[in-house]
Amino acid sequence: MIRVTRRYRFAASHRLHSEQFSEGENRALYGKCNNPHGHGHDYVLEVCVSGPLDPVSGQVVNVSTLDQLVASRVVQDFDHKYMNADVREFQEVVPTSENILRVVEKRLAAQWNSVFPGGGTHLESIRLRETRRNVFELRTS
Repeated sequence: MIRVTRRYRFAASHRLHSEQFSEGENRALYGKCNNPHGHGHDYVLEVCVSGPLDPVSGQVVNVSTLDQLVASRVVQDFDHKYMNADVREFQEVVPTSENILRVVEKRLAAQWNSVFPGGGTHLESIRLRETRRNVFELRTS
């Protein structure tokens, strides 16, 4: 098996705030990320795909096809958006980086088999860099 990782960028803002908590509990839990006006990040998303090397193409995955999938299912809907209001999943869920990874995984998985038929190409992991100090990873296997 060979792994291929592609890197994508998008800028988005959000507010970490849960209706399940009081204002004070939200401030204590999320700190400055609970700013009522939101705050933004220049996110870096890494999508790692694994699979066998195709002997004809010499590739594990057609990177152009992967790029189109990530652009249409993630970047297009997230880039320059206020996630709490503009991304439907985050109208119900707090847009933490952990939850962003879950949403990205669900969005990619929903189309994966139709874009990459045959089951040879596998979505192995998704990483999200929120800041220089905060990197989150979701492993799908």
